[in-house]
Amino acid sequence: MQRIRLRYTKRGRLRFTSHRDFQRAFERALRRAEVPMAYSAGFTPHPKVSYANAAPTGTGSEAEYLEIALTAPRDPETLRALLDESLPTGLDIVDAVEARTSGLADRLTASVWELRLDGVDPLDAERAAEAFTKADTVEVQRMTKNGVRTFDARPAVVQLETHSSTADRPTDQPCAILRLVVRHVTPAVRPDDVLSGLRAVADLAPPVPAAVTRLAQGLFDEETGTVTDPLAPDREAAEALTAQPAAAATTPTPEGSA
Repeated sequence: MQRIRLRYTKRGRLRFTSHRDFQRAFERALRRAEVPMAYSAGFTPHPKVSYANAAPTGTGSEAEYLEIALTAPRDPETLRALLDESLPTGLDIVDAVEARTSGLADRLTASVWELRLDGVDPLDAERAAEAFTKADTVEVQRMTKNGVRTFDARPAVVQLETHSSTADRPTDQPCAILRLVVRHVTPAVRPDDVLSGLRAVADLAPPVPAAVTRLAQGLFDEETGTVTDPLAPDREAAEALTAQPAAAATTPTPEGSA
């Protein structure tokens, strides 16, 4: 059984696609592309698809991941192109590798988020970010199915800083861009929790909802302060396997051997 890992996006209006909506669209794409899927056993077999840490509805993403199991081998890049053609624009399959290592979900330990705050002066955003990072605790509240839950959002945020505005439309209104790196902890700290924290510590309240995009997802490197590509170990394993036959072919034959 071959396993393929895919990275996909949620762009534009498709950021409002719920995870369940994406699941339905993806399973239709699997049928259209005639992918030889492996199915679960039981009375209601379903395709073996593993989804990992999906972004909240309403947020964009450049780094969503899933894994599929196949009954027959397929070239990852060919499969990626076929699936991408079968999905609506905005739900784009942008990367594919054959799974050669274990534990994809274990490598998704942090996310890089970008928050575009239209109507917010960048200096105000910078002061708020500084207040957040200097705080020992930042208590926020979230409504859950069991009622309102209060928790500390500060420990999960390892980086929070302002960036230059990259607005896609010219405007005379101020626009602040925040970039944050958040560890995946329990309870999960989401971008809207950080916005609630900024309101609590610095009274920062954007006049319109923030445009939120996940830029990356993977292991957090403590030394460099970056989030690494979770598919890199699979690529490296594939390259090592490819290099082995080439190395064997160039190994010199000992003198005097028959």
